[in-house]
Amino acid sequence: MNEQELQDLQKMVETAVEALEDIKAKDISVLETQEKTSLFARMIIASGDSTRQVKALANNVAVSLKEAGFEILSTEGDSGEWTLVDAGDLVVHVMLPAVRDFYDIDTLWGGEKPSFHAGAQKPWHAAD
Repeated sequence: MNEQELQDLQKMVETAVEALEDIKAKDISVLETQEKTSLFARMIIASGDSTRQVKALANNVAVSLKEAGFEILSTEGDSGEWTLVDAGDLVVHVMLPAVRDFYDIDTLWGGEKPSFHAGAQKPWHAAD
């Protein structure tokens, strides 16, 4: 990536993170993925407390990115348990905490598993 593409990517990430923070997303992780895949350069993973909040978070990300001049290629997942926003070089996953715990894509893509309750035991667990 050249310098301009990196600046655009950074602006895209900042816009998406701000959109998530505006609606009180939890455990926001930004992962660099360009060394692992050529499909996208960054991944953001965030949690919402309810299906309604997950949907609102994903919608706010898509709207904010469009308003900033970025193209949204697709949005997947209408159930509200897990919604993905594909913006080309940036992919945003918004999930319920139990779904995020079960699929554990944070560690799958080389990030750290979020500490959902700052060291306290989680009230849920992935199916055995």
